[in-house]
Amino acid sequence: MKIIYFSVTGQTRRFIKKLGPTVDATEIDPVDPLFMVNEPFVLIVPTYEDEITYPVTEFLEYANNAASLKGIVGTGNRNFAELFIFTAKNLAKKFNVPVLYSFEFNGTPTDVQNFKEAVNKLES
Repeated sequence: MKIIYFSVTGQTRRFIKKLGPTVDATEIDPVDPLFMVNEPFVLIVPTYEDEITYPVTEFLEYANNAASLKGIVGTGNRNFAELFIFTAKNLAKKFNVPVLYSFEFNGTPTDVQNFKEAVNKLES
């Protein structure tokens, strides 16, 4: 399944690299977030204020992208307690899709495995 992601500090981008060279992943460009995805995808989004992650919302609202969204994965810092992955939770609610998984910073090898398993469940 295609992976669409947004990275502000590079943490999410580092996680994507851990998934391996065969992963089909595309990063949302904050300057030009408007591109179409005509296949099912999972979104990985870090936790930041809405103004910073607004390009993600623009991307999802563009064309028919929201219809292809199958689930969201959130990243963040667990020190933020109830605010951990709030961006993913807000987007999941807005676009009526599940939060599939969450991890801290750029993820661990266990996070990589759990992420792959969550995506595989969606595909089957």
